[in-house]
Amino acid sequence: MSSILYLVLPCYNEEAVLPDTAATLQSKYQDLMTQGKISRDSKIMFVNDGSRDRTWQMITELFRRDAIFCGVNLSRNRGHQNAVLAGLMTAKEKADVVISIDADLQQDVDAIDEMLEKYEQGCDVVYGVRNARDTDGFVKKHTALGFYKLMQFMGCEVITNHADYRLMSRRVLESLSQYGEVNLFLRGLIPTIGYPSDIVYFDVRERQAGESKYTMGKMLSFAVDGITSFSIRPLQLITLLGFLMLLVSVIMVITTVVDYYSGRTVPGWASSYCSVWFIGSVQLLSLGIIGEYIGKIYLETKHRPKYHIASCLWKEKDIDEETEKDR
Repeated sequence: MSSILYLVLPCYNEEAVLPDTAATLQSKYQDLMTQGKISRDSKIMFVNDGSRDRTWQMITELFRRDAIFCGVNLSRNRGHQNAVLAGLMTAKEKADVVISIDADLQQDVDAIDEMLEKYEQGCDVVYGVRNARDTDGFVKKHTALGFYKLMQFMGCEVITNHADYRLMSRRVLESLSQYGEVNLFLRGLIPTIGYPSDIVYFDVRERQAGESKYTMGKMLSFAVDGITSFSIRPLQLITLLGFLMLLVSVIMVITTVVDYYSGRTVPGWASSYCSVWFIGSVQLLSLGIIGEYIGKIYLETKHRPKYHIASCLWKEKDIDEETEKDR
């Protein structure tokens, strides 16, 4: 019996790409259903992450046109990771397997075939990994590669050049639902769940319309969230730095005492000036890193919902469903 596949696409101001995206995915689904690779109960789920344009209206029109489409409307913008999670947790109730993919379809949809093959072979998680970053600009390309290396150095289990294009089985989603943390970083969280996994490589195409929502500021914030969510190494580095500064201080004290008794003491305003500024900057940086962790602890202790679902568009056996949920 063919598996029920749900495709989850987070959307934020994506009205420019939705028509082409919907047509491409609809055609892809028809091919997969014809080949018997997925059940005819499979669906394409758009998650509206508080868009300010016509994204939700267009999702509603797609839903009314074809039952293969369904939609989840968040009450406000909650960020890419929460939008993905909202779709995954909504889809897990009805799907055997779920694939998350970006709404601009820069990730090759033909990789879905190979993902499904890996799933049939026993893999519960299949990661989509891009072959190259030729479509990225110089700055984005090198900052992205630096991000993955930094995350791995910090001890995070991330896969280089893997974003959020991945297949997950129902039991993986059930395990994911047990994680209650607010500070989400799915790229690092999914590998910690375990279960058999594999990788599928794909080529990235140019964005057909609209603009990328990942600005440099958002990428930096995303990197900070990833590091502080899965690694305490920055705190360990602060401890190491403090130890090194202590050694330097001891050496400076010994040198000063020797100079004093040798009669070589001279006014050293320059060295005092530099050392005060250096130590001060190290202290401020250390306090900033510690503050990031304290801030994350503060948010986690509140246990606030990660998102609110204002409404769902669902059609099953010619019955329209509209529900309200909180997570």
